[in-house]
Amino acid sequence: MEITNRRSFLKFGATAAGALVVSKQALAAAAPLCALTPQQDEGPFYPGESKFTVTNDLTRVEGHLQRAAGQVIYVKGRVVDQNCRPVVDANVEIWQACATGKYNNRMDPNPAAIDPNFRFWGEAFTDANGEYMFKTIVPGSYPADSGWIRPPHIHFRVAKIGYVELITQMYFKGNKYNDSDLILQGLPADQRDSVVVDFGPSDATLEPASLTGHFDITFRSLR
Repeated sequence: MEITNRRSFLKFGATAAGALVVSKQALAAAAPLCALTPQQDEGPFYPGESKFTVTNDLTRVEGHLQRAAGQVIYVKGRVVDQNCRPVVDANVEIWQACATGKYNNRMDPNPAAIDPNFRFWGEAFTDANGEYMFKTIVPGSYPADSGWIRPPHIHFRVAKIGYVELITQMYFKGNKYNDSDLILQGLPADQRDSVVVDFGPSDATLEPASLTGHFDITFRSLR
């Protein structure tokens, strides 16, 4: 299925369900118990592929013998709604640059080399506890404008019929470009820590020398 059709279908489904379930006034009156993960810019570099194989492992490309270049990481988390209830079967998409900072998108002007062994996009569905996991690599930083280097980050999109679609970005704690990033620093100060993740050594059940971080996500239910 083409990207535009796929994205439009998912977005239409969530929007239509929301219109049937609740009014804007009712949403405004419901104060969240769990702080919502902040919306952030989708960016222009959603992958340029026309077809996707559903997978949560971005480090391998089918038919390629080599693994993607870069530090292997596992991103784990739990998706809940504003009432702290786990969201089952939420669709979680991620996309990112490879280790050189290059996106798989023809609009990306970065002259860095593209990694043919990296998938650039992944998809998962939350389990009965609202949990998800991805295996990927730490993306590279890249120049966004004169004097502005974007820090390593991963784009997230979370959607389910009956919920308000969330698009956000996850950052890596301690990166030297975080403090000067216009998008991260554009968030209210009390929201920044919720999208910055600390990675540490993975447990023995995961790939040796890999790192693991936890990124919990809260998005709004319309019920």
